[in-house]
This record gives sequence, C-alpha cells and structure tokens, in this order.
Amino acid sequence: MTVQGATTIDVEACCDAPPAPALTVARPDDETLAALAKAVGHPVRVKILRLLAQRQACVTGDLVAELPLAQSTVSEHLRVLREVGLIQGEVDGPRTRYCISGTGLAALKAGIAGL
Repeated sequence: MTVQGATTIDVEACCDAPPAPALTVARPDDETLAALAKAVGHPVRVKILRLLAQRQACVTGDLVAELPLAQSTVSEHLRVLREVGLIQGEVDGPRTRYCISGTGLAALKAGIAGL
C-alpha cells in the first residue's frame, strides 16, 4: 500500500498494520499507562496521532507542513510519541517516515479501559 504526500511511502515497509478491533494486548502496568497518558496529554501530540491515522504514514516534513510549529518542535513531539511506543519511524535517507504503532495504541486503549 502506498500513501501520497510529499513523497510516495510504502506503508508496509515501515509500519505494522493498524490494530484490528479484536487485537488483544496485555493491560499496561500503572507506570507504563501513566507514560502513555502523559504522551497524549499535549494537544499537538493528539493532532499528530490524528494526522498519522488519517494518512497511515507520514514523512516528518509533511507533519511540519500541517502544524504551525518549527520542525524542531514537531521532532520533539515525535520523539515523545516514539519513546512510549505510540508511533514508530523508519529512516529513509534524509527523511523519516512515521506511522501509528497498532500495538502501542491498543495498549493505551487497554490501559484506559482497565481504569
């Protein structure tokens, strides 16, 4: 599958498939859930997740074009989301492609549902 943006992106090369509705993951411990919640506690990070969900994959420059922020600020938000496992990225030459991690998103959902 490919997605059109500033460049053509091979989604399967970078990303796992979006979680199926029946995807079952272990409920994260309290520390992990808190880290996931903190990561989505900023409106820009929520917007990034929404953009990635709509496009299935995105090059950093495409995200910068969509957000009224400097590239360094967007990169910092991407780093936070990547560190907690909500997104994953793959370096492709001078670009990095990002997509939502189905497993990470399912863990967040399981943690919230378990409250």
